[in-house]
Amino acid sequence: MKKSAFVLNLIFFLAIIILDVFYIVNGGIVLKSITSACFFLLGVINLIFVLKMKTEKIKFSILLLVGLFFAMLGDILLEINFIVGAIFFAIGHIFYFISFCFIERLKWTDLIFGIVIFIPSVLVITLYPHFDFGGVAMEVLCVVYAFVISFMVGKAISMYVAKRSISRLIIMIGTILFFFSDLMLLFNVFSSVSSVFGVLCLATYYPAEFLLAFSILFTTVLDQILQSNNSAKAK
Repeated sequence: MKKSAFVLNLIFFLAIIILDVFYIVNGGIVLKSITSACFFLLGVINLIFVLKMKTEKIKFSILLLVGLFFAMLGDILLEINFIVGAIFFAIGHIFYFISFCFIERLKWTDLIFGIVIFIPSVLVITLYPHFDFGGVAMEVLCVVYAFVISFMVGKAISMYVAKRSISRLIIMIGTILFFFSDLMLLFNVFSSVSSVFGVLCLATYYPAEFLLAFSILFTTVLDQILQSNNSAKAK
């Protein structure tokens, strides 16, 4: 079952990358919706595998899937209403953060990493001269969103620093790519510097979501492998 699960994840990864490229070239909300649905569907499939494994990390898996659901909705709604889409993304980040707390409890180092990320983010939003938010309300929304995603990424980095493992590395890379993608989105939407920011946003966003969806399975499988190895050594 584990082998088939990893093969299925590889297939979804290739499909997401191909759809991502097509969306970058052609655009369109339908294609974007399909691409977003793919990483959420992968999360659902991985959760099914996790349920069959009867792991202790079921809460992490379920909450992360909820985060993927809100990210999917946010990605789609962003094309219809930017503010609503951003709110759904922020809710998704909150669920990601909570899910990470079921891997490792909240620590003061999480807050430190979050602050280190948040402060320069706010400085970029408020001081970069080429941003045009069209009003204070949108700028405040971006700052609030930066606060939420900064502490989500900070938690992921803190987890990896506390205990280095492949599963935590996957989560950390996924969140960092997500943060970078949103940073590129900020430049693409609120400044007219270069259209390359839109490409960079999309080129990193969907791989980020794949890694998070993949972590639902990988974190659980790795945990079972370690438990099996420890049992074998004990014998």
